[in-house]
Amino acid sequence: MAFDYKKEYKEFYMPSNKPGIVTVPKMNYIAVRGKGDPNAEDGEYKRSIEILYGIAFTIKMSKKGDHRIEGYFDYVVPPLEGFWWQEGVLGVDYSRKEDFNWISVIRLPDFVTKDDFDWAVSEAEKKKKKDFSKAEFFTYDEGLCVQCMHLGSYDDEPATVSIMHEYMESQGCVLDITDERMHHEIYLSDARKTAPEKLKTVIRHPIKAK
Repeated sequence: MAFDYKKEYKEFYMPSNKPGIVTVPKMNYIAVRGKGDPNAEDGEYKRSIEILYGIAFTIKMSKKGDHRIEGYFDYVVPPLEGFWWQEGVLGVDYSRKEDFNWISVIRLPDFVTKDDFDWAVSEAEKKKKKDFSKAEFFTYDEGLCVQCMHLGSYDDEPATVSIMHEYMESQGCVLDITDERMHHEIYLSDARKTAPEKLKTVIRHPIKAK
């Protein structure tokens, strides 16, 4: 049975639709940075997702090739995630999608080293005949956060965020979004195949004690 991060770490991937506070450990990711509206046809964001999955599946399927990764175990590729921000905005303004800055990521298993990552980038480029050079090995130590499962359209997220912020304040915490600590989303649904009202998205915001 392949290891499934969503099932094994439910506190990070399958929270309730009521806010909760969690301490998230340091994790490594495949990451691609960019700017602009994520909904733009053939835009930078959609190309970034192709890069992420190309490398993610190259690593997962390495077991069938000559490159042996020490400590490898079979696993389900974790879900797509994103860190989002806009200049001069605390959090995000959903009415200004064209102003988004983002880092799209997919979690890496702990056994994947930087050398393994570099091999996967090179291997993906050879097999797919595409440029994967925008991908980076990204380490993020998220720390103390408030999070909640958002059910529905991405455009309706502000209502969930408001509830999250009310909860964190009731727990003696304040928002701590900075240049290093960002609005974070984890996408549990495939937006291409799921009706907007049925989308499941984990929303996570960094916080600190008052």
